[in-house]
This record gives sequence, C-alpha cells and structure tokens, in this order.
Amino acid sequence: MIIKHSSSQVSEQGSVEYFTGSAHVYQLIDALRINVTMVTLEPGTRTVWHIHPLGQVIVIMHGRGLVQRWGESISEVNQGDVIWVEPGEKHWQGATVNSPVSYIEVTEPLNGKVVELMERVSDEEYSKHGPTTAQRQVTPFSDIAPALAHYTDHVLFGDVWNRPGLSPRDRSLVTVAALVALYRVNELPFHLRRAIENGVSKDELIELITHLAFYSGWPTASTALSIARKVFEELGVK
Repeated sequence: MIIKHSSSQVSEQGSVEYFTGSAHVYQLIDALRINVTMVTLEPGTRTVWHIHPLGQVIVIMHGRGLVQRWGESISEVNQGDVIWVEPGEKHWQGATVNSPVSYIEVTEPLNGKVVELMERVSDEEYSKHGPTTAQRQVTPFSDIAPALAHYTDHVLFGDVWNRPGLSPRDRSLVTVAALVALYRVNELPFHLRRAIENGVSKDELIELITHLAFYSGWPTASTALSIARKVFEELGVK
C-alpha cells in the first residue's frame, strides 16, 4: 500500500497544448493499467477537443464545470457529478466563465497512450453555454442606474469576487451568512443560487442557516430556510 498525503502532492502547470487558460494538474496515480489525475481549472479555462482511446471517468470534486460531446450542446456539471466519456468520443471539459472547477479523471492507456489532442475550443464555441442564472440576475437595475450596474458587474462581481485571497466558494459562504444574519431577504435568493453554482452543497447551506439561528435568531433562520427551500426547488437540488 502506498499513501500519498496531500502535503506531498505537487501540482504542475497544465500544458498549453492541452488547455486554454490556467490549469493545475496533480498526478495521483500513473501505473501500467490506470492513470489518475486531479485537475483544477480557473474560470474560463477549458481543454482542447480530444478523445480517449479507452474512455475516461470524470468526477467533479468542487466548483462548476462544463462538458460537451461533439455535435451536442454544452452541459453544466457540479460537485458530485460523474461523467463517463466513451472510447473514441470527441469532447472537451472546462470551468464556467465565473467559477473554477476541480475534478478527478481516471483513464486507461492503450499502448501507452491515454489521449489524442485535437483542435482548440474557440471562444465562440465556449460562449454558447450562455450566462448562468447568477450572471443573468446580477444587474436588474441597469436600465435606471447604469453607473451602479457597472460598479456591481465590474468591481463587486469582477474585481472583488475574483480576488485570490478567498475562493468563490468561500466568498459565497461568507456572503450568504451575512445576508441571513442581516435579514436581507431580497438579495438572499440570488446569492443562494450563486453559492450552489460555486460548489456549496444544499446540506452545507442548511447547516450554515442552522448555525446562524443561535446568533441571529430563530425567526431569521426560519425565513432563510423558507427562501432556501424555494431556491432548491427551482434549481432541482435534491
């Protein structure tokens, strides 16, 4: 048995031949019959179109990702989702435009080869995913307050949310906690959706609200849970 502790694992910068954007690759297992890697993609990063001769399993660990099979539309994937890529199936995977994604991929080599690289995913192809729920609702007041909409989009959700000190997931947890504690019921639904898009689970959000009941009061927590229930139902979160 070999144990590789997390403290001993070193990432490598993803190859420019394989990725568009910033990628970090951790080689977990490189054996004769199986190859296991963990990949973290920064927002907007994606692979090139490629195939695996014997297929591949992808397990989404954190964040929100995108996958597309040749000839089909882009699908969004989230924490806990598992993707089976069939042998020889042309596809790509990547992060969404506003969220990083981390995933583990398991691949079996054929004659020592695990992947065949093809053309890059163009900006036009990538943008066909369209805006997320959160992005569509960021500036509903742009028609009457364009300056405030600009600062909201480019400073708050641009500069502040993309600062390296906290991940988007952690920023969502902090923001939802503040909104619950301050009883900001108008802003809470949007940030609950954004939290889920950033990889926060339903159970974590419920635990957060439960914890805050002891600090912000039962009525505040009860209202937040009612709002969260509606958001979960709208998003189909089980």
